[in-house]
Amino acid sequence: MAIYATLNKLNKEVPLNDKNMTNQSNNQSKNDQLPQKGGGEGWNDFPLKNSRKLLGNMTAEERIKWAHKEFKSKFVLTTSFGIQSAVLLNMVHLLALKEDPQIIWIDTGYLPTETYLYAEQLMQKLNLKINIVQSQISPARMEALHGRLWETNSVKDLEKYHLIRKIKPLETAFHEFDVSCWASGVRGGQTNYRNSMTCLDLVRNRLSLRPLLNWTKKDIFYYMKENDLPQHPLFEKGYSTVGDWHSSRPDTLNQEGRNTRFGGLKEECGIHLPSADEK
Repeated sequence: MAIYATLNKLNKEVPLNDKNMTNQSNNQSKNDQLPQKGGGEGWNDFPLKNSRKLLGNMTAEERIKWAHKEFKSKFVLTTSFGIQSAVLLNMVHLLALKEDPQIIWIDTGYLPTETYLYAEQLMQKLNLKINIVQSQISPARMEALHGRLWETNSVKDLEKYHLIRKIKPLETAFHEFDVSCWASGVRGGQTNYRNSMTCLDLVRNRLSLRPLLNWTKKDIFYYMKENDLPQHPLFEKGYSTVGDWHSSRPDTLNQEGRNTRFGGLKEECGIHLPSADEK
């Protein structure tokens, strides 16, 4: 794809406000109550507003270093090995921190073949050690018990699917790593909801750091080009976002970005959504 044709695809944004792998244990938490920060501590004494102000003047790399220094082993990164995942992974690689943060990848069992191959490519190129987390319920068992939840055209069924395959496995991993703060690659320009985020929010009683929150599609594209990072194979096929194979589509004249996900029924899988008492 020619660079100018590609950049035309990158222009539209929601406007902003200010072979090293290890399988993470899949044991489910014995109760559904989400684990508390630091083994039960709350966040009442944490200077959240001041931290946001401080982070607002930092670069993406500086935000990662801040969280790593502040939370040490209780700081982790999450990745989906999606269209823009290489950026955050490369930043951590180049920072060469004394002790790299753990990186968590949720493998739903329904990712496209291209994503699995892309993950292998990036892991080898960046010498990454990834903690792979999966649902305790296999895809076959889930379909036997609940059916193909993505085919019912029901938001409720999609939410059940995301709870089983994404949210619960992630929360289990967070609990096992005793995570206080986790970083992801979400950007404010992706959806109206993400446009309302700050660079540091409480999500299910853990701090969620967004180093790339104020980045645009052009920022992502040029960073990858300047750092010689490979594009996800589906990017060249018109995808601007990739999740599970059954819930991802290439951009069209009428739909683009997160609107192409989940049959157009919703834009979020729930991983980045706060609990009811945090809203």
